[in-house]
Formats: sequence, structure tokens, C-alpha cells
Amino acid sequence: MIALGIILLVIGLVAGISILWTIGLILVVIGAALWVLGSVGHAVGGRRHYW
Repeated sequence: MIALGIILLVIGLVAGISILWTIGLILVVIGAALWVLGSVGHAVGGRRHYW
């Protein structure tokens, strides 16, 4: 999810499409939050860890 967010951020920045940049930023933030929750030991979506 983080990788997809970064790709959308880059495409949105290069192409000048602000909606892609916004969606990419949201995906990066959600992906980072899930990563942190998974790394501290909280179950995320029924899994002990999240990649």
C-alpha cells in the first residue's frame, strides 16, 4: 500500500493531476499506520504482522 501510494504521488506530481497526488498521500498515511500497528504487535485485520 505504501509503494502504491508513492507511485501515485510521483505520477500525480509529474502529470499535474492533483487527485492522484491526494489519493497517493492518503494511501501512504494509511499504509504507514498499518505498518506501525503491525510492528508493535497489534493484530491488524486478523494478522499479527502487516507487510
